[in-house]
Amino acid sequence: MPKLKSNRGAAKRFRRTGKGGFKRGQSHLNHILTKKSPKRKRQLRSMEQVAESDVKSIRRMLPYS
Repeated sequence: MPKLKSNRGAAKRFRRTGKGGFKRGQSHLNHILTKKSPKRKRQLRSMEQVAESDVKSIRRMLPYS
């Protein structure tokens, strides 16, 4: 059986957690930052847990994580 390839785009965006879920960075922090408040930008820095409904598809994209 050949090795499975990981989806490289997903590999750069998601990390596995200890309990088997996935964490992700938040969006909206790349450009048009002048109109966003410092509080909003600071809160967007933190990582979020991936929704339970999306975990199955991410697990398929990252077979060895």
